[in-house]
Amino acid sequence: MFGMRSKTLQAFCRATVTRGVMAWFGSCTSINHKVQRVVQTAQRISGCGLPSIQNLYNRQFISNSRTVITEPSHPSHTLDIDRCDLESKANNTEHHTDENGVDRLIVRRGRPFTIVLHLRQSFQPQAGKALTLTAQTGPIPSSESGTRVTFTVSDAIDKSTWSATMSAKDEKTLSLTISSPADAPIGKYTLLMGRINPVSFAEFIMLFNPWCRRDAVYMENAEERNEYVLCQDGVIFRGTPPRFQELPWTFGQFEPGILDICLRILDENPKFIHDADQDCSARRNPVYVTRVLSAMINSSDDRGVLMGNWSGDYTGGVKPTFWTGSGDILRQWNDSECKPVRYGQCWVFAAMACAVSRALGIPCRVITNYGSAHDTDSNLVIEYLFDENSEDIGDDSIWNFHVWIDSWMARPDLKEGFGGWQASDPTPQERSDGVFCCGPVPLSAIKEGELTVKYDAPFVYAEVNADVVTLVRLKNGKTVKIGGNTTEVGHHISTKAVGKDERHDITNLYKYPEGSEEERKVFEKAKHHNKLQETGEEPGVHIKIKIAKSTMIGTDFDVFAIVRNNSPVPKTFLLMFYARVLHYNGRTGDTCGFTDVPELKIEPYQETSSPLRVEYSLYGPSITDERLIKLKVLLIESETRQFYKEMKTIVLDSPKLIINIVGIPKVNHKLTADITLPNPLPMPLHECTFSIKGIHLTDGKNIEHKIGTVAPKQFATTKLEFVPSSPGRNKLVVAFNSDKLGNISAFETIVIED
Repeated sequence: MFGMRSKTLQAFCRATVTRGVMAWFGSCTSINHKVQRVVQTAQRISGCGLPSIQNLYNRQFISNSRTVITEPSHPSHTLDIDRCDLESKANNTEHHTDENGVDRLIVRRGRPFTIVLHLRQSFQPQAGKALTLTAQTGPIPSSESGTRVTFTVSDAIDKSTWSATMSAKDEKTLSLTISSPADAPIGKYTLLMGRINPVSFAEFIMLFNPWCRRDAVYMENAEERNEYVLCQDGVIFRGTPPRFQELPWTFGQFEPGILDICLRILDENPKFIHDADQDCSARRNPVYVTRVLSAMINSSDDRGVLMGNWSGDYTGGVKPTFWTGSGDILRQWNDSECKPVRYGQCWVFAAMACAVSRALGIPCRVITNYGSAHDTDSNLVIEYLFDENSEDIGDDSIWNFHVWIDSWMARPDLKEGFGGWQASDPTPQERSDGVFCCGPVPLSAIKEGELTVKYDAPFVYAEVNADVVTLVRLKNGKTVKIGGNTTEVGHHISTKAVGKDERHDITNLYKYPEGSEEERKVFEKAKHHNKLQETGEEPGVHIKIKIAKSTMIGTDFDVFAIVRNNSPVPKTFLLMFYARVLHYNGRTGDTCGFTDVPELKIEPYQETSSPLRVEYSLYGPSITDERLIKLKVLLIESETRQFYKEMKTIVLDSPKLIINIVGIPKVNHKLTADITLPNPLPMPLHECTFSIKGIHLTDGKNIEHKIGTVAPKQFATTKLEFVPSSPGRNKLVVAFNSDKLGNISAFETIVIED
């Protein structure tokens, strides 16, 4: 029973503890530690958060009556509160949280906020009889952990701690200004008034504050704050250089209900279940919160949000390429009582972590690393191991691309110079401290090869800076090195540019230029003892792979292996030229093309070209939504048995969505998206679906239209209506999916007038 986490057990524990606390309140005047421990134990057993004791008290005894606060030592010092106006619109606007709505109070730490108390009777503050306030967060708040803080109303705000001032607008109206320290824990708070028997009179949510210089997440540049905290849409880069694929993504961190779901993610993490008060206290630290999110976005160890799947079989869920926004995933996880959403891959994990981080107030951006190494044995070397038939038999891999996040924060736990952007990776790859999570680790530590810095510096360093060695295991068991390089891993590291839908290359933040003296010195500092040995002079044989101008999916096309004998003697080779379907994580699939030339003779200083036809009939059945094909040439010199190898990854062209917006772009005026997509395949597309989504354009919801079947070489078309709800510049994200052709998306920027 105690190992269960069923809805029934959770409901039983919640109801039982609630009834017990209510009964206990009937005969007691204050909350004691025994009942707190009862709640905490039940919480651990049930695996779910339970209502705050104070909230139970509030619901039972206060919600239906007026609030009267009397200090026993000063009976005349009484506040008879008729109602409390949280001034949510003014406060939320000043705290940059108004996009969450103005129906409740949401503030950022380190900045004062003002509420208004409307009294039934006049009140005159008396000297030496200051009102006492308490701010508390979490289900079991305590003064020892800093989740419960008591302070008095004074004459001036003290920004270093919880403080408050009060002024009278008239005899029955008091203005109460409250300020929190810039390192207060984030989360849901209750405000209480009174010293002996404090009574709840207000609730609010507190977030990190990138606008406050004293906050660990302070970001000075206003344009960057707008991009990395307030912007609700973005672009994620995939594909392969130089043919980058842009995936428009709706983070939707201010969509209705999303902030509460983000806070629930924190409440579902195992550290909260184990010790709720200590976990809530640690939420003052963005390093801690970011590490929790890295673990909770994936579901490998806990009640996390998203389940990964790289098998190609997505039974029981949807393809990772189906998703174009974070909100739908978060709502599905929340509505299912924390069952993991199926399925995601690296860019979905990263986009989820970015959305939650921004919602909580941590500046965040999505990062794509091309040629991303997965070093399974932590030796900082990626060992490509093949047999004589060019079959990959090794464990290490280089992902065509991998996506994670950078979060902005100070690192007072580390030595000076390690603040700023921190990399963390919610995709479950390797365990860290026994949990599938990674980071945060300073980019400056990765660049300088400081691998002892917390957290997970060696793994992230290898992702962007590992060396590569290529080995062939012969039939006699001998392993032969046939090549290696120091430039294949970690290039074109990309993120969306600030204020523009363009790619911004940030490789220089992660590493020094490849081959530079600084880069090699850093590699030595990383204590890598398996550095490739110098191979001496350039070999006399060179291989290049040339691609046809058009590689549209659904068509046949040619690729060419060009071999040059740059030596004074003729040479004869065995040439093998492969084409294989590729997954973005570097794993190869079915062969979709092969040719061999047993005796390729090349005269001195001459070159020859060997074609390979890549046919849709071979790659079509197994091509993934990333549309990647890996080309590989293996060349063996007949006389010396010298091996040469060349590889190239190509991204097949995809058809373009044509979007035409019809109507006057004004608030509450109906607009129509006229959308067209050609079917380039030689066979029909079934289950064709168009969808559109946009912040303030579709209320953050997907609008779908299933159009059925589209014949070969014909056009898929639809018209989808939507009504903008707010003025401003917004993106309408358009997506197309079908049984054989998916992962097609584009966006149209629309300026809505009031």
